[in-house]
Amino acid sequence: MRAHGLVLVVAALCAACGSREATEPAQTEIATAPSGATKSADPARTANAPQAQPATEVSVIKTKLKGGEEAAIGIKAPAGWTVMRAPDGPDPHAGNFTLAEATKGLDKQGTLSAHIDTSMGSIYCDLFEKEAPITVANFVGLARGKRKFWDIEQVAWVARPYYAGTTIHRVIPGFMVQGGDHTGTGKGGTLGYTIADEIEPNQVADRPGLLFMANRGPRTGDSQFCITTRPAPHINGKFTKFGECSPVAVVDRISRVPSAGKPTFQANEPVAIRGVEVRRLPGGRMKWIPKGTDLSVPGTIPEGRAIQVPAGTR
Repeated sequence: MRAHGLVLVVAALCAACGSREATEPAQTEIATAPSGATKSADPARTANAPQAQPATEVSVIKTKLKGGEEAAIGIKAPAGWTVMRAPDGPDPHAGNFTLAEATKGLDKQGTLSAHIDTSMGSIYCDLFEKEAPITVANFVGLARGKRKFWDIEQVAWVARPYYAGTTIHRVIPGFMVQGGDHTGTGKGGTLGYTIADEIEPNQVADRPGLLFMANRGPRTGDSQFCITTRPAPHINGKFTKFGECSPVAVVDRISRVPSAGKPTFQANEPVAIRGVEVRRLPGGRMKWIPKGTDLSVPGTIPEGRAIQVPAGTR
């Protein structure tokens, strides 16, 4: 529905990070919901998803008809859905946000690296700026508050550190963790623009700790990202790989936050992302990681099992 530049977006949710049972991690895919999508689950891919419920929310939009007279449109949303106001103007960066813009003010020498500060520990990532410059520019630009995005609460294009205050909203033991959605549901993202894929044949998910851009199909990446905890060959060729992270032990521990068997693997208590800091430094993440940090890859917990995280450790 369109009325003088106003677009109402109500779309079905692609299963974020898959909707298979946790005992089938090899069959699970990384994905995000479509921009503006607000449905709580994808009935086409979630076998036990609840049936659609009667409408419970009404949004009233004022607009003008062709003759110039004003009109009010009432939009009823089913339970679990929300009607979002789409951007009222084009992407301020016109889809061409560069790595130079994203890294302005950083040191010129050294490896471009990111520190993801979570409530369950720090994750340090080297970013593959040569292999995936568009994806890295987008991630760094959002992290540093350089890349503008459409804020559905302020109803405006804004520039601020996007990831601060978001969560690791989705966890799959034996596969990966996913974050980067300001709504904390897996349904949100940078409404108003997407980025191109940068998928190369040799960029395979052959080890733990790899950083990928999540998507809902070709050329639909925006803010959500995933970090693997094991090799995941079933996602090869589907997502842009743009970094490598350590310690894997922290990522693995986050992936096992209990999810109560929810088909979409949404964590009961999502792990907080306090912020993402970006630096250039000789030696990259290995020089940034505090001395004495355990950099081993855990392998003692059976795949597909979540563990109880002691209270006070998040």
